[in-house]
Amino acid sequence: MRGGSGVAEQAVIVERLEDTDKEKKKKRRSNRRSKHNSASNSVNEARGESFDSLKNEEKTKSLTSSMSCPSSKQQGLEIASNEQTPDRASDVAFSSMPTMHINEQVGSGFDDTAVDVGGRSFSKWCPEPIAYAGSSKMYIDGFLPFHQVEGFARKKLFAPYWPIEAVNDALEKGEAFKALFRVNAHNRLEAYCKIDGVPTDVLINGVFLQNRAVEGDIVVIKVDPLGLWTKMKGSNGSSNNSAQVEDCNLVQEVNGLAGNSYKGKGKLHADCEYADCRSGVLLGKGFYDETQVTRTEANNHVNGHHQSNSDSLHMGLFPGQNEGINSADRLAVMTSQFPLKRPTGRVLAIVKKSLRRDAIVGFLNVKQWFSYRELNTKDAKKNSAIFDREYVTLTPTDPRFPTMIVFVRDLPDCIKKRLEDGDVTIEMELLAAQIEDWSAESPFPQARVSHSFGRSGLLEPQINAILYQNAIHSTDFPQVLSCLPNIPWEIPPEEYQTRKDLRDLCVFTIDSSTAHDLDDALSVEKLSKDSFRVGVHIADVSYFVLPNTALDIEAEIRSTSVYLLQRKIPMLPSLLSENLGSLNPGVDRLAFSMFWELNSMGEVLDRWIGRTVIRSCCKLSYQHAQDIIQGIIDVEKFNTLEGYPQLNGQFELKDVIRSVKCLHEISKTLKEKRFNDGALQLESSKVVYVFDEDGVPYDSRLSERMDSNFLVEEFMLLANRTAAEVISKAFPNNALLRRHPEPNMRKLKEFEAFCCKYGLALDISSSGQFRQSLEKIQEKLKDDSVLFDIIISYASKPMQLATYFCSGDLKDNLNDCGHYGLAVPLYTHFTSPLRRYPDIVVHRTLAAVIEAEELYLQQSGLLKVNKGKEVSRGFTGIYFDKEAAASPQGKEALSIAALKYGIPSPELLADVAAYCNERKLASRYAEDACEKLYMWVLLKKKEVFFLVSHSFYLFVL
Repeated sequence: MRGGSGVAEQAVIVERLEDTDKEKKKKRRSNRRSKHNSASNSVNEARGESFDSLKNEEKTKSLTSSMSCPSSKQQGLEIASNEQTPDRASDVAFSSMPTMHINEQVGSGFDDTAVDVGGRSFSKWCPEPIAYAGSSKMYIDGFLPFHQVEGFARKKLFAPYWPIEAVNDALEKGEAFKALFRVNAHNRLEAYCKIDGVPTDVLINGVFLQNRAVEGDIVVIKVDPLGLWTKMKGSNGSSNNSAQVEDCNLVQEVNGLAGNSYKGKGKLHADCEYADCRSGVLLGKGFYDETQVTRTEANNHVNGHHQSNSDSLHMGLFPGQNEGINSADRLAVMTSQFPLKRPTGRVLAIVKKSLRRDAIVGFLNVKQWFSYRELNTKDAKKNSAIFDREYVTLTPTDPRFPTMIVFVRDLPDCIKKRLEDGDVTIEMELLAAQIEDWSAESPFPQARVSHSFGRSGLLEPQINAILYQNAIHSTDFPQVLSCLPNIPWEIPPEEYQTRKDLRDLCVFTIDSSTAHDLDDALSVEKLSKDSFRVGVHIADVSYFVLPNTALDIEAEIRSTSVYLLQRKIPMLPSLLSENLGSLNPGVDRLAFSMFWELNSMGEVLDRWIGRTVIRSCCKLSYQHAQDIIQGIIDVEKFNTLEGYPQLNGQFELKDVIRSVKCLHEISKTLKEKRFNDGALQLESSKVVYVFDEDGVPYDSRLSERMDSNFLVEEFMLLANRTAAEVISKAFPNNALLRRHPEPNMRKLKEFEAFCCKYGLALDISSSGQFRQSLEKIQEKLKDDSVLFDIIISYASKPMQLATYFCSGDLKDNLNDCGHYGLAVPLYTHFTSPLRRYPDIVVHRTLAAVIEAEELYLQQSGLLKVNKGKEVSRGFTGIYFDKEAAASPQGKEALSIAALKYGIPSPELLADVAAYCNERKLASRYAEDACEKLYMWVLLKKKEVFFLVSHSFYLFVL
């Protein structure tokens, strides 16, 4: 009873305290509103700003409001503020933070709305100054006195990074993890780190725990004990959303981490990244100082006297499970045992800085700087050095990056002159910037502006900014053209002798009507009633792009071609991609060819792989091939139809028509077989834009893929799978492959629950069952295609990205090498060497396998014995000869070929794979951004207006 009464008494006390706090808050709010209403008109008149700047002003007022707290009153501060709160933390912006200068006090006559605080004047629309305990200096928006910026000691806002020795020691002992740092674009306070082998990403919640890491950094993190993990969003109970849990609780969290005790996190409004002075963040005794804790931890790791927190990772494991399990596996087991909890952590160090740091695009906020300069002209004339110590803020267009400060002295001369001339339009220009520094003493990174792209409302500046933001090279190739032969060029005679001559074979290309870089062609021969020989012929780009040449280095840097609807940024010079290497009709071209003998069930009976010479007889578009499949094009109608391709060489139209129809039937069999094996396909309509003569979109339509698209796709998939199989068996540690992990099971189960809620049965047990379920849903919603497109969009959310990897990295985990979407154990990219650098690497590896096979047959004397007969191919054939590859002759042949074709070591290949993954993702971001830009232009042109109010959308057409 005593315990029960104690709890009841405590509840009463808490309830009374809460009632008292509520009454105090009501009084403060009413005072703020009255002060704001009396001053708002005069403020707006004094500033005379446009609607856009007023929106920025409101954000600043929200910041000021959030910083009006009891601690401020304890310091003797009484600042009027607007009681206006953003909906979420991501809405907080510092875009209208006033410009300040070093070693200068704000003039007392700033405007008639200024108030005097501690002998200094601040405008009511200025962010609230903060005084630190024991100091008479004023701090504005977390900025320290500017004379201290110039070199005096300051307290640290962030924990210092661990030294490399401590980081390596923690990684080796499994007490820290290396991970890619990703920021939530909708809430910058939330960042996530993916640890290999752990199905759930680790949440890094708040700017202080993120410790100056930015999007794309490779960081080392420490995972919190289980007791500190947050609840998954959408789970029952109160969600520990980062938009609610603020950095102001950081001191308690750090103390909990250091002392293995945790009393719980308070839930506060996310009005500001440095809000609520109750935590003491940026204030007095509670000043965030993890320095001592972090330094002690790091020193302990270096000296070997560390208190391991790995025991926290043992929590929740069953007896006997700890032995032989590494930290990542323990963490994976814990996340599976507690599926409703998300692991949390903090950043200890940044081991590799993101390339995005050097590709920031944003807007300068200069209107308040102009106001300040106008009011302080006299002081500026007296001291010419003031101008060099002033700064303006830069707001990145990417919401994943924080607001930055830019010193006026570091601005380009042309921009600095416009500032001096009072050119307000500079705020409307997109600027390129780079992050130069982010010290532990500053809440914001320091950036340097390099140049301007132009007005943000125009297409060209926007596209150039998108390319810059994603580090996409769009310049010409003057430095590398010397690596290519001059035109006109003919295939050297020795190539005809060493390659198989296929110029008498009916070979043709099927591609988009606007394509000029033709890197794949097809052929088919009927062997008997139920068997066919299908050929895929890929441009032999590796013949021209030799390892470690200037052309190779440039191709690797670009890594992929980027397609922006109206503009293509090629990976290779047009001389190569559209001429020398392109499989243009009517000319001899070098190729890699694969032939398969297939039966009527789509089973591969035999295959041949080698380097060839081909001559395409025809360039078909997808629409041409589709018309042939549908019977629109036949021999009689061909001569009467305009716009159809010209035939070259000895072949007639009937040969092409017969080949296309035959390939179509075979592709349907291969597709059915692939789906029966468990492949998944998420198809949705694509928006296609119609452009005017100036390249501006004026209309759009939905487009779906045709049978001709699927025809080409099936044979390209077969070629890629074959290449992956051959190179991975011949070079098990040096093959560049592509994997697609299983989907995020938590998100997949959420999607399953969503479908079940609306009576749509979904089986997620495998990729094949998932596909079949979606097919049934499509049939059920055949009268509502829009709803089905929405469901397909939701179905793609749990899917993870496919990535390149080095086979040697996963040789002990072969189950992780597979491709979930295609349901195949091995896959790579081989069929697009003119636009993807990984394909060139695969071509070199395949060329080395072919060369090694020839060397082995010569050394073994098999070529002499079987002269004039077809020799069994042990390295590239349908059956791989392990004994031959493991024999001394086989090893020597593979080693010589690998050296000749420049096959990278596993370590170098892993770096190539990681870089290509990054570039592929950047190209996708750029392509998506351009599509959104064109949609914005189209909607603006059609005068579609959006009125957005919370979740209410009004469309006025």
